[in-house]
Amino acid sequence: VQLQAYGGGLVQAGDSLRLSCAASGDASGDTFSRYIMAWFRQAPGKEREFVAAITWSGGSLYYADSVKGRFTISRDDAKNTVYLLMNSLKPEDTAVYYCAARSTIGSLVAIKEYAYWGQGTLVTVSS
Repeated sequence: VQLQAYGGGLVQAGDSLRLSCAASGDASGDTFSRYIMAWFRQAPGKEREFVAAITWSGGSLYYADSVKGRFTISRDDAKNTVYLLMNSLKPEDTAVYYCAARSTIGSLVAIKEYAYWGQGTLVTVSS
């Protein structure tokens, strides 16, 4: 499974940005809908942290407390793509954002349980 994240950039506090993550390989076609998809982020000097996750066919959504109410995760299984819409961005949202995929159940926030990772896209929020 290959994941390609894109859509990052430099924005000002309060702006919005939408990240996309396209899947290919084994996650393409009908199998994509069977993957749990998630976004993580890693700020400079900090550990990677969970941001949001969406289960099979968008049945359930999960968010970190720090982004709840501002970020929205969604997926388009016909396009093998997962999105992260980020509103009301804050300087503390500055990080490299990674998309990840898994086909197993378990803790959605556990980095080690995600088998597939994209390369990351940088989001910089200026104050």
